Amino acid sequence: MERAIFIGVIRQNEDESRVNEYLDELEFLAETAGAEGVKRFIQKLDKPNPKTYIGSGKLDEIKLYIEENEINLVIFDDELTPSQLRNIERELTCKILDRTNLILDIFAQRAKTAYAKTQVELAQYQYLLPRLTRMWTHLERQRGGIGMRGPGESQIETDRRIILDRISRLKEQLKKIDKQMSSQRGNRGSLVRISLVGYTNVGKSTLMNLLAKSDVFAENKLFATLDTTVRKVVIENVPFLLSDTVGFIRKLPHQLVESFKSTLDEVREADILMHVVDISHPGFEEQIKVVNETLADIGAKNKPVFLVFNKIDAYNYIPRDEFDIGHKKPENYSLDELKNSWMSKENSPSIFISARNKINIDKLRNDIYKMVAEIHAGRYPFNNFLW
Repeated sequence: MERAIFIGVIRQNEDESRVNEYLDELEFLAETAGAEGVKRFIQKLDKPNPKTYIGSGKLDEIKLYIEENEINLVIFDDELTPSQLRNIERELTCKILDRTNLILDIFAQRAKTAYAKTQVELAQYQYLLPRLTRMWTHLERQRGGIGMRGPGESQIETDRRIILDRISRLKEQLKKIDKQMSSQRGNRGSLVRISLVGYTNVGKSTLMNLLAKSDVFAENKLFATLDTTVRKVVIENVPFLLSDTVGFIRKLPHQLVESFKSTLDEVREADILMHVVDISHPGFEEQIKVVNETLADIGAKNKPVFLVFNKIDAYNYIPRDEFDIGHKKPENYSLDELKNSWMSKENSPSIFISARNKINIDKLRNDIYKMVAEIHAGRYPFNNFLW
Protein backbone atom coordinates (compact mmCIF):
# COMPACT_ATOMS: atom_id res chain seq x y z
CA MET A 1 0.00 0.00 0.00
CA GLU A 2 1.38 3.38 -1.02
CA ARG A 3 1.85 6.01 1.70
CA ALA A 4 0.24 9.30 0.68
CA ILE A 5 0.12 12.90 1.87
CA PHE A 6 -2.54 15.40 0.83
CA ILE A 7 -2.20 19.05 -0.16
CA GLY A 8 -4.92 21.69 0.03
CA VAL A 9 -5.11 25.47 -0.30
CA ILE A 10 -7.30 27.87 1.69
CA ARG A 11 -8.38 30.60 -0.71
CA GLN A 12 -10.08 33.89 0.02
CA ASN A 13 -13.55 33.52 1.60
CA GLU A 14 -12.78 29.91 2.60
CA ASP A 15 -12.18 28.59 6.10
CA GLU A 16 -9.94 25.77 7.27
CA SER A 17 -12.85 23.53 8.31
CA ARG A 18 -14.23 23.54 4.76
CA VAL A 19 -10.82 22.71 3.25
CA ASN A 20 -10.36 19.91 5.80
CA GLU A 21 -13.75 18.54 4.75
CA TYR A 22 -12.53 18.52 1.14
CA LEU A 23 -9.32 16.76 2.21
CA ASP A 24 -11.40 14.18 4.13
CA GLU A 25 -13.07 13.36 0.84
CA LEU A 26 -9.71 13.31 -0.96
CA GLU A 27 -8.36 10.88 1.64
CA PHE A 28 -11.45 8.68 1.20
CA LEU A 29 -10.77 8.72 -2.55
CA ALA A 30 -7.17 7.67 -1.90
CA GLU A 31 -8.28 4.84 0.38
CA THR A 32 -10.73 3.70 -2.29
CA ALA A 33 -7.82 3.62 -4.76
CA GLY A 34 -5.69 1.60 -2.30
CA ALA A 35 -3.43 4.20 -0.66
CA GLU A 36 -2.81 4.88 3.02
CA GLY A 37 -3.26 8.50 4.13
CA VAL A 38 -0.40 9.68 6.37
CA LYS A 39 -0.57 13.48 6.67
CA ARG A 40 -2.13 16.59 5.14
CA PHE A 41 -0.60 20.00 4.42
CA ILE A 42 -2.70 23.16 4.10
CA GLN A 43 -1.57 26.61 3.02
CA LYS A 44 -3.43 29.93 2.93
CA LEU A 45 -3.05 31.62 -0.46
CA ASP A 46 -4.97 34.32 -2.28
CA LYS A 47 -4.61 32.12 -5.36
CA PRO A 48 -2.52 29.03 -6.17
CA ASN A 49 1.05 29.58 -7.33
CA PRO A 50 1.02 29.30 -11.16
CA LYS A 51 4.37 27.46 -11.12
CA THR A 52 4.09 25.04 -8.19
CA TYR A 53 0.48 25.47 -6.91
CA ILE A 54 1.81 26.09 -3.37
CA GLY A 55 4.53 28.46 -2.13
CA SER A 56 8.24 27.56 -2.24
CA GLY A 57 8.53 27.47 1.57
CA LYS A 58 5.65 25.00 1.91
CA LEU A 59 7.12 22.93 -0.93
CA ASP A 60 10.45 22.70 0.95
CA GLU A 61 8.58 21.64 4.13
CA ILE A 62 6.77 18.89 2.21
CA LYS A 63 10.01 17.75 0.56
CA LEU A 64 11.68 17.33 3.95
CA TYR A 65 8.70 15.39 5.32
CA ILE A 66 8.73 13.06 2.29
CA GLU A 67 12.41 12.28 2.77
CA GLU A 68 12.07 11.64 6.52
CA ASN A 69 8.90 9.51 6.36
CA GLU A 70 9.30 7.42 3.19
CA ILE A 71 6.33 8.96 1.41
CA ASN A 72 5.90 7.79 -2.18
CA LEU A 73 2.68 9.57 -3.22
CA VAL A 74 1.59 13.23 -3.01
CA ILE A 75 -2.02 14.09 -3.90
CA PHE A 76 -3.30 17.62 -4.56
CA ASP A 77 -6.98 18.48 -4.07
CA ASP A 78 -7.18 20.51 -7.29
CA GLU A 79 -6.34 19.72 -10.89
CA LEU A 80 -2.75 20.73 -11.62
CA THR A 81 -1.69 22.32 -14.89
CA PRO A 82 0.89 20.41 -16.97
CA SER A 83 3.61 22.90 -16.00
CA GLN A 84 2.72 22.75 -12.28
CA LEU A 85 2.87 18.95 -12.43
CA ARG A 86 6.32 18.98 -14.05
CA ASN A 87 7.71 21.59 -11.64
CA ILE A 88 6.41 19.79 -8.54
CA GLU A 89 7.72 16.41 -9.71
CA ARG A 90 11.13 17.98 -10.28
CA GLU A 91 11.20 19.31 -6.70
CA LEU A 92 9.70 16.38 -4.80
CA THR A 93 11.05 13.49 -6.91
CA CYS A 94 8.11 11.18 -6.13
CA LYS A 95 4.78 10.34 -7.71
CA ILE A 96 2.42 13.34 -7.92
CA LEU A 97 -1.32 13.02 -8.50
CA ASP A 98 -4.04 15.62 -8.61
CA ARG A 99 -7.70 15.08 -7.77
CA THR A 100 -8.64 14.45 -11.40
CA ASN A 101 -5.94 11.82 -11.91
CA LEU A 102 -6.97 10.07 -8.69
CA ILE A 103 -10.64 9.91 -9.72
CA LEU A 104 -9.67 8.60 -13.15
CA ASP A 105 -7.59 5.87 -11.48
CA ILE A 106 -10.56 4.81 -9.33
CA PHE A 107 -12.82 4.71 -12.37
CA ALA A 108 -10.25 2.53 -14.14
CA GLN A 109 -10.24 0.12 -11.19
CA ARG A 110 -14.04 0.02 -10.98
CA ALA A 111 -14.77 -0.40 -14.69
CA LYS A 112 -15.93 -3.96 -15.30
CA THR A 113 -17.81 -3.96 -18.61
CA ALA A 114 -16.27 -3.24 -22.01
CA TYR A 115 -18.42 -0.10 -22.26
CA ALA A 116 -17.23 1.34 -18.93
CA LYS A 117 -13.61 0.45 -19.71
CA THR A 118 -13.82 2.22 -23.06
CA GLN A 119 -15.33 5.35 -21.48
CA VAL A 120 -12.67 5.47 -18.78
CA GLU A 121 -9.83 4.87 -21.24
CA LEU A 122 -11.09 7.74 -23.39
CA ALA A 123 -11.18 10.05 -20.37
CA GLN A 124 -7.68 9.01 -19.33
CA TYR A 125 -6.19 9.71 -22.76
CA GLN A 126 -7.94 13.10 -22.92
CA TYR A 127 -6.41 13.94 -19.54
CA LEU A 128 -2.94 12.69 -20.52
CA LEU A 129 -2.72 14.41 -23.89
CA PRO A 130 -1.65 17.88 -22.65
CA ARG A 131 0.60 16.29 -20.01
CA LEU A 132 2.84 14.23 -22.29
CA THR A 133 6.48 13.94 -21.29
CA ARG A 134 9.21 11.57 -22.39
CA MET A 135 7.91 9.02 -19.87
CA TRP A 136 5.33 8.07 -22.55
CA THR A 137 7.84 7.07 -25.25
CA HIS A 138 6.87 3.43 -24.76
CA LEU A 139 3.74 4.26 -26.77
CA GLU A 140 5.73 4.07 -30.00
CA ARG A 141 5.69 0.29 -29.69
CA GLN A 142 1.94 0.38 -30.38
CA ARG A 143 2.70 1.71 -33.85
CA GLY A 144 5.89 -0.26 -34.60
CA GLY A 145 8.13 2.81 -34.49
CA ILE A 146 10.18 2.23 -37.67
CA GLY A 147 8.81 4.10 -40.64
CA MET A 148 6.11 5.81 -38.60
CA ARG A 149 8.02 8.95 -37.58
CA GLY A 150 7.78 11.99 -39.84
CA PRO A 151 10.81 14.08 -40.87
CA GLY A 152 12.12 16.01 -37.89
CA GLU A 153 9.24 14.82 -35.70
CA SER A 154 10.12 14.53 -32.02
CA GLN A 155 9.19 11.53 -29.92
CA ILE A 156 6.68 13.66 -27.98
CA GLU A 157 4.92 14.57 -31.23
CA THR A 158 4.86 10.91 -32.24
CA ASP A 159 3.32 9.94 -28.92
CA ARG A 160 0.79 12.75 -29.20
CA ARG A 161 -0.26 11.54 -32.64
CA ILE A 162 -0.59 7.97 -31.34
CA ILE A 163 -2.83 9.13 -28.48
CA LEU A 164 -4.96 11.27 -30.82
CA ASP A 165 -5.44 8.21 -33.06
CA ARG A 166 -6.41 6.15 -30.02
CA ILE A 167 -8.89 8.79 -28.86
CA SER A 168 -10.46 8.81 -32.31
CA ARG A 169 -10.83 5.00 -32.31
CA LEU A 170 -12.32 4.99 -28.78
CA LYS A 171 -14.88 7.62 -29.80
CA GLU A 172 -15.89 5.47 -32.76
CA GLN A 173 -16.28 2.44 -30.48
CA LEU A 174 -18.46 4.45 -28.10
CA LYS A 175 -20.66 5.65 -30.98
CA LYS A 176 -21.38 2.03 -31.94
CA ILE A 177 -22.19 1.05 -28.35
CA ASP A 178 -24.32 4.21 -27.94
CA LYS A 179 -26.46 3.14 -30.90
CA GLN A 180 -26.98 -0.29 -29.34
CA MET A 181 -27.91 1.21 -25.97
CA SER A 182 -30.26 3.72 -27.60
CA SER A 183 -31.97 0.85 -29.37
CA GLN A 184 -32.29 -1.02 -26.06
CA ARG A 185 -33.90 2.02 -24.43
CA GLY A 186 -36.29 2.30 -27.35
CA ASN A 187 -37.32 -1.34 -26.96
CA ARG A 188 -38.46 -0.73 -23.39
CA GLY A 189 -41.62 0.88 -24.63
CA SER A 190 -43.34 3.76 -22.88
CA LEU A 191 -42.96 2.64 -19.27
CA VAL A 192 -42.45 5.45 -16.79
CA ARG A 193 -38.74 5.86 -16.00
CA ILE A 194 -37.23 6.87 -12.68
CA SER A 195 -33.50 7.48 -12.36
CA LEU A 196 -31.56 7.47 -9.10
CA VAL A 197 -29.07 10.33 -8.98
CA GLY A 198 -26.92 11.75 -6.22
CA TYR A 199 -23.46 12.31 -4.84
CA THR A 200 -21.22 9.26 -4.68
CA ASN A 201 -21.65 6.95 -1.67
CA VAL A 202 -25.07 8.23 -0.56
CA GLY A 203 -26.79 4.84 -0.79
CA LYS A 204 -28.30 4.81 -4.29
CA SER A 205 -27.37 1.18 -4.98
CA THR A 206 -28.67 0.07 -1.57
CA LEU A 207 -31.97 1.82 -2.31
CA MET A 208 -32.03 0.24 -5.78
CA ASN A 209 -31.65 -3.22 -4.26
CA LEU A 210 -34.42 -2.49 -1.77
CA LEU A 211 -36.97 -1.21 -4.30
CA ALA A 212 -36.14 -3.57 -7.16
CA LYS A 213 -35.25 -6.60 -5.01
CA SER A 214 -32.07 -6.90 -7.06
CA ASP A 215 -28.40 -7.47 -6.26
CA VAL A 216 -26.65 -4.34 -7.55
CA PHE A 217 -23.14 -4.11 -6.09
CA ALA A 218 -23.08 -1.74 -3.10
CA GLU A 219 -20.39 -0.96 -0.56
CA ASN A 220 -19.11 1.92 1.56
CA LYS A 221 -16.65 3.15 -1.04
CA LEU A 222 -16.71 5.89 -3.63
CA PHE A 223 -17.92 5.07 -7.15
CA ALA A 224 -19.03 1.52 -6.35
CA THR A 225 -21.32 1.77 -9.39
CA LEU A 226 -20.10 2.84 -12.84
CA ASP A 227 -22.38 0.99 -15.24
CA THR A 228 -26.01 2.06 -15.34
CA THR A 229 -28.31 -0.68 -14.08
CA VAL A 230 -31.98 -0.74 -15.09
CA ARG A 231 -34.64 -2.86 -13.36
CA LYS A 232 -38.38 -3.18 -13.84
CA VAL A 233 -40.23 -2.50 -10.59
CA VAL A 234 -43.92 -3.00 -9.81
CA ILE A 235 -45.57 -1.26 -6.86
CA GLU A 236 -49.13 -2.54 -6.39
CA ASN A 237 -50.36 -2.62 -10.01
CA VAL A 238 -48.05 0.05 -11.43
CA PRO A 239 -44.87 -0.98 -13.31
CA PHE A 240 -41.98 1.39 -14.02
CA LEU A 241 -38.26 1.27 -14.85
CA LEU A 242 -35.74 2.21 -12.16
CA SER A 243 -32.14 2.99 -13.10
CA ASP A 244 -29.06 3.39 -10.90
CA THR A 245 -26.29 5.61 -12.30
CA VAL A 246 -22.74 6.61 -11.48
CA GLY A 247 -22.45 8.94 -8.49
CA PHE A 248 -21.39 12.54 -8.90
CA ILE A 249 -18.65 14.27 -6.93
CA ARG A 250 -17.23 17.74 -6.37
CA LYS A 251 -14.89 18.71 -9.23
CA LEU A 252 -15.89 15.69 -11.28
CA PRO A 253 -13.34 15.70 -14.15
CA HIS A 254 -14.87 17.16 -17.28
CA GLN A 255 -13.22 14.36 -19.28
CA LEU A 256 -15.38 11.85 -17.38
CA VAL A 257 -18.54 13.93 -17.78
CA GLU A 258 -17.91 14.01 -21.53
CA SER A 259 -17.08 10.32 -21.94
CA PHE A 260 -19.94 9.18 -19.65
CA LYS A 261 -22.59 11.38 -21.25
CA SER A 262 -24.09 8.42 -23.10
CA THR A 263 -24.27 6.44 -19.86
CA LEU A 264 -26.13 9.38 -18.36
CA ASP A 265 -28.75 9.27 -21.14
CA GLU A 266 -30.81 7.27 -18.64
CA VAL A 267 -30.89 10.42 -16.51
CA ARG A 268 -31.75 12.73 -19.41
CA GLU A 269 -34.58 10.46 -20.59
CA ALA A 270 -36.06 9.81 -17.14
CA ASP A 271 -39.55 11.03 -16.21
CA ILE A 272 -38.57 11.51 -12.55
CA LEU A 273 -35.19 11.96 -10.87
CA MET A 274 -34.89 10.50 -7.38
CA HIS A 275 -32.13 12.62 -5.89
CA VAL A 276 -30.68 10.58 -3.01
CA VAL A 277 -28.93 12.64 -0.31
CA ASP A 278 -26.80 11.46 2.61
CA ILE A 279 -28.39 13.51 5.42
CA SER A 280 -25.71 12.32 7.85
CA HIS A 281 -22.94 14.05 5.88
CA PRO A 282 -22.08 17.50 7.32
CA GLY A 283 -21.76 18.94 3.83
CA PHE A 284 -24.97 17.46 2.41
CA GLU A 285 -26.26 20.85 1.21
CA GLU A 286 -23.12 21.43 -0.86
CA GLN A 287 -23.44 17.89 -2.23
CA ILE A 288 -26.99 18.72 -3.34
CA LYS A 289 -25.61 21.80 -5.11
CA VAL A 290 -22.87 19.74 -6.84
CA VAL A 291 -25.43 17.23 -8.12
CA ASN A 292 -27.73 19.99 -9.38
CA GLU A 293 -24.81 21.64 -11.22
CA THR A 294 -23.84 18.31 -12.80
CA LEU A 295 -27.44 17.68 -13.87
CA ALA A 296 -27.41 21.10 -15.53
CA ASP A 297 -24.14 20.19 -17.30
CA ILE A 298 -25.67 17.07 -18.85
CA GLY A 299 -28.95 18.79 -19.79
CA ALA A 300 -31.23 17.30 -17.12
CA LYS A 301 -31.85 20.21 -14.77
CA ASN A 302 -35.55 20.69 -15.61
CA LYS A 303 -36.68 17.17 -14.68
CA PRO A 304 -39.16 16.62 -11.81
CA VAL A 305 -37.06 15.83 -8.73
CA PHE A 306 -38.00 13.78 -5.66
CA LEU A 307 -35.50 14.41 -2.85
CA VAL A 308 -34.80 11.28 -0.80
CA PHE A 309 -32.82 12.05 2.35
CA ASN A 310 -31.14 8.78 3.26
CA LYS A 311 -29.17 7.55 6.32
CA ILE A 312 -31.35 9.21 8.98
CA ASP A 313 -30.17 6.45 11.33
CA ALA A 314 -26.63 7.89 11.09
CA TYR A 315 -27.59 11.55 11.51
CA ASN A 316 -25.61 13.16 14.33
CA TYR A 317 -27.44 16.07 15.98
CA ILE A 318 -25.22 18.35 18.08
CA PRO A 319 -27.26 20.88 20.10
CA ARG A 320 -25.81 24.37 19.94
CA ASP A 321 -24.31 25.85 23.10
CA GLU A 322 -26.80 28.30 24.60
CA PHE A 323 -24.08 30.98 24.71
CA ASP A 324 -23.22 30.57 21.03
CA ILE A 325 -24.69 33.58 19.21
CA GLY A 326 -23.24 32.73 15.80
CA HIS A 327 -25.05 31.12 12.88
CA LYS A 328 -26.24 27.57 13.32
CA LYS A 329 -24.11 24.92 11.67
CA PRO A 330 -25.84 22.09 9.74
CA GLU A 331 -25.28 19.65 12.62
CA ASN A 332 -26.99 22.08 15.04
CA TYR A 333 -30.38 21.39 13.45
CA SER A 334 -32.43 18.50 14.75
CA LEU A 335 -33.76 15.97 12.26
CA ASP A 336 -37.29 17.32 12.81
CA GLU A 337 -36.10 20.85 12.06
CA LEU A 338 -34.49 19.67 8.83
CA LYS A 339 -37.64 17.78 7.85
CA ASN A 340 -39.83 20.82 8.42
CA SER A 341 -37.41 23.01 6.50
CA TRP A 342 -37.07 20.82 3.40
CA MET A 343 -40.61 19.42 3.29
CA SER A 344 -42.16 22.91 3.45
CA LYS A 345 -40.41 24.04 0.26
CA GLU A 346 -42.71 24.38 -2.73
CA ASN A 347 -42.20 22.20 -5.80
CA SER A 348 -39.66 20.08 -3.95
CA PRO A 349 -41.27 16.87 -2.65
CA SER A 350 -39.02 15.07 -0.19
CA ILE A 351 -38.87 12.18 2.24
CA PHE A 352 -36.50 11.09 5.03
CA ILE A 353 -35.54 7.41 5.14
CA SER A 354 -32.93 4.83 6.03
CA ALA A 355 -32.45 2.34 3.19
CA ARG A 356 -30.17 0.15 5.30
CA ASN A 357 -32.55 -0.09 8.27
CA LYS A 358 -35.71 0.11 6.10
CA ILE A 359 -37.09 3.14 7.94
CA ASN A 360 -40.02 4.92 6.21
CA ILE A 361 -39.73 2.68 3.14
CA ASP A 362 -43.49 2.00 2.96
CA LYS A 363 -44.10 5.76 2.76
CA LEU A 364 -41.44 5.99 0.03
CA ARG A 365 -43.10 3.23 -2.00
CA ASN A 366 -46.47 4.95 -1.62
CA ASP A 367 -45.07 8.30 -2.77
CA ILE A 368 -43.41 6.67 -5.80
CA TYR A 369 -46.68 4.86 -6.61
CA LYS A 370 -48.60 8.17 -6.68
CA MET A 371 -46.06 9.91 -8.89
CA VAL A 372 -45.80 7.04 -11.38
CA ALA A 373 -49.58 6.51 -11.46
CA GLU A 374 -50.13 10.20 -12.23
CA ILE A 375 -47.70 10.13 -15.17
CA HIS A 376 -49.17 6.88 -16.44
CA ALA A 377 -52.71 8.24 -16.24
CA GLY A 378 -51.67 11.17 -18.42
CA ARG A 379 -49.86 8.90 -20.86
CA TYR A 380 -52.70 6.33 -21.17
CA PRO A 381 -55.93 8.20 -20.31
CA PHE A 382 -58.22 5.53 -21.81
CA ASN A 383 -56.35 2.43 -20.74
CA ASN A 384 -55.29 3.23 -17.20
CA PHE A 385 -53.81 0.36 -15.16
CA LEU A 386 -54.91 -2.35 -17.61
CA TRP A 387 -52.03 -4.68 -18.54
